[in-house]
Amino acid sequence: MAHYVDGFVIPIAKKNLTAYKRMATLACKVWKDHGALDYVECVGEDMKAKFGVPFPKGIKAKPGETILFAWITYKSRAHRDKVNAKVMKDPRLAKSMEAENMPFDCNRMLYGGFDVLVSM
Repeated sequence: MAHYVDGFVIPIAKKNLTAYKRMATLACKVWKDHGALDYVECVGEDMKAKFGVPFPKGIKAKPGETILFAWITYKSRAHRDKVNAKVMKDPRLAKSMEAENMPFDCNRMLYGGFDVLVSM
């Protein structure tokens, strides 16, 4: 079955990881409650790739920052749009979605929606 994925790459100060984890744990519950198939948030561990462009270099991470790599899976883009519309209205996320409450700079987040090309 084809799926659709929202992908994110976020540079974040290491000192903000605890706050981010609290926010992401709540976000995971909300997205799943509204129908997301899967919700995954990962923190960088091996960021010194010897090939390609390492995430920190590509996103211009600052000293003291690490990288978050995340994705949310849906049945289709239409399903993603329905789920996200419900999520954006969910009062559980209202406070954490305010810019001043974000533990990272939203303007530096990379984001995109993707059709799944290969999956096993």
